[in-house]
Amino acid sequence: MSKKIIVTGATGFIGTKLCSALIERGDELTVFTRNATNASGIIPGAKDYIEWDYHKPEQWIKFIEGKDSIIHLSGASITGRRWNEQYKQKILESRKLSTKNLVDAAGSLKEKPSSFISASATGYYGDKGDIILTEESGIGNDFLAQVCKDWENASKSADDLRIRRVNIRTGIALGTEAGALRQFLLPFKLFIGGPLGRGNQWFPWIHIDDLVRIFIYSLDNNLIKGAVNAVSPNPVTMTDFARSLGKALNRPSFFPAPKFVLKLAIGEAADSITASQRAMPEKLLNSGFKFKYENINEALNDLILENNAPPEGDQKVKLNEQIFKH
Repeated sequence: MSKKIIVTGATGFIGTKLCSALIERGDELTVFTRNATNASGIIPGAKDYIEWDYHKPEQWIKFIEGKDSIIHLSGASITGRRWNEQYKQKILESRKLSTKNLVDAAGSLKEKPSSFISASATGYYGDKGDIILTEESGIGNDFLAQVCKDWENASKSADDLRIRRVNIRTGIALGTEAGALRQFLLPFKLFIGGPLGRGNQWFPWIHIDDLVRIFIYSLDNNLIKGAVNAVSPNPVTMTDFARSLGKALNRPSFFPAPKFVLKLAIGEAADSITASQRAMPEKLLNSGFKFKYENINEALNDLILENNAPPEGDQKVKLNEQIFKH
């Protein structure tokens, strides 16, 4: 049975993939966006495109009435620019206040949504070395950990409203359209690819297709509640990730980018990029969720080799030609 769903952050990397999947299966989407015209071009097929300012719930609260779920993905980019105190405040407020206002608005209605599904991040755990992290593990003590804590706490009033709450702690989403993988590709294209930071930190990756499936699974499965680690069940170290990517691209992977270099380039955000999070999707595995891509080599082969494979001839040679056109 199709669902009526509101999606925020729909035009982002994860949002566009998720919205396409929901529309394809027949759900009715209402997109909350800063630019309705732009959103309708990026995500064709939604029922409504509503201009959305999270500071002004009086302008959009009526569109929540009668919806089955809210999927909340919006928030200021973590890696979009160098952090200063003003931008750090924007990162926090865009998540904390938008979440609070959405939940409060939903709770004030006669016909409330049955579920509120919000993005979060494995940044919740901070830098934890080799410790295996489940949904029950403790919070970190850095800036992003506190952002995730406040972000999730802002949604917890949904519990008192009898709205099922899910906080999806997303790992590093891998896809060729955008995100971390796209940023990694350039140095590898230039034969200077390699691990970031010390290299032995754990890299909590997830194939974008599995991430979309996790959001939909959380939407459909009423037993899924609270925090959910959206990561592969087989995390790898940064060095192993770089090695696998180099193999998929037929490029070397032994040119590391030390943390002090990253600090010079992007400032405090380097701490989050080089943090070690050996996160495991315990709740998903215990509930019976099946990953399509459990192995990093399989995931990268799908994203890079298979998606770009020519119909015939030497695939690797032609793939490299395609890569260098970008």
